[in-house]
Amino acid sequence: MNGGEKLESVPIDLIIEINSRLPAESVARFRCVSKLWESMFRRPYFTELFLTRSRARPRLLFVLQHNRKWSFSVFSSPQNQNIYEKPSFVVADFHMKFSVSTFPDFHSCSGLIHFSMMKGAYTVPVVCNSRTGQYAVLPKLTRTRYENSYSFVGYDPIEKQIKVLFMSDPDSGDDHRILTLGTTEKMLGRKIECSLTHNILSNEGLCINGVLYYKASRIVESSSDDDTSDDDDDDHERSDVIVCFDFRCEKFEFIDICFYGQLINCNGKLGGATWKFDGNTVKLCMWILEDVEKHEWSKHVYNIGDLAEFNPKNHVILGVIATGEIVFSMRFTSKPFYVLYFNPETNTFKSVEIQGLENDSRVYGFVDLIEDLNVIDTMQLISSSATKGQNIIWQSLKQKHRQQLHLATSRQRSESILRYEYGLLV
Repeated sequence: MNGGEKLESVPIDLIIEINSRLPAESVARFRCVSKLWESMFRRPYFTELFLTRSRARPRLLFVLQHNRKWSFSVFSSPQNQNIYEKPSFVVADFHMKFSVSTFPDFHSCSGLIHFSMMKGAYTVPVVCNSRTGQYAVLPKLTRTRYENSYSFVGYDPIEKQIKVLFMSDPDSGDDHRILTLGTTEKMLGRKIECSLTHNILSNEGLCINGVLYYKASRIVESSSDDDTSDDDDDDHERSDVIVCFDFRCEKFEFIDICFYGQLINCNGKLGGATWKFDGNTVKLCMWILEDVEKHEWSKHVYNIGDLAEFNPKNHVILGVIATGEIVFSMRFTSKPFYVLYFNPETNTFKSVEIQGLENDSRVYGFVDLIEDLNVIDTMQLISSSATKGQNIIWQSLKQKHRQQLHLATSRQRSESILRYEYGLLV
């Protein structure tokens, strides 16, 4: 380049196009380059473009439990998007580690991981962004009222809000709460009514497109006229249901269960899966909720193979992806570690080795991890507004609690550790 020449600037449209294809962590860093770039990468157009690109490259999310202890690591890897291609291996990206004092009741929603920790006389729920390490410590719930309670996180894709549903134990009264993170609501949120008294059967909540699903046992008054029994349980009839909670309109609905198995995400629809054995032949029975209003399910049975080749005890179902393939992973990490894609049309498997995972760990996996800048921005807003009277607990923790909670990311580790001196994470 001659001394008198000037380097032409890169067109804005090209900058936006390039950055829409980068990981969210990179976009977050580039926002700090200048006020112009921050404004450019916070525009609704760019946010929606980034989400569109992210949907075209969903990932698998893995939460690994180390040696059956209370230490966990979070990884993600590319998810197969071409039914005709078979990559020999992919490399997983490490995101963060965390340790808790008891086993967490956790599930994933829009890349958010929700889990609870027991500390003294309190249950402390936590919502964490698996990709950035940002997290929020939620209000403490006393055991006297919430001893057997459950809490679930959800993301409203319309209002761009992260919400947490607290369901109290039926024996302690119907004091259910909904909390919108990053608002000036009271610490325990707003009381919400549920028309059906029920016991939650599993903490494995599943959130699909802003709707939470979990299994429960419905409690209704018995119609029997026999009053001779002194057992209070005889005064009630129980039947299992799937509870549906819409995080946007904050309403409950209930669907009768037609199967007793795992809830899974079937490419944006609620599904369920159970195993069946015909001699040494392994069969997978799947139900898909085709019509939510009419509660209509479709049932599908697939011959998976011989028990000697595929043992369900050694695998977990992650879900069904856009290609129509059913995704399985090994239940425990080993070298090599494989994810299996089952094609129901051809009744064939293809295996992809996932490299970079820690060995000897229990695997919890999720399909269709999509990076959404709205989720990241909401978590960032919660962090930055912690001192403005909003409803997240960012108080300093006692020394004994510091040892029970540790969150760190692989990148910018110093910025992803809970800063106890200031009571917040930046």
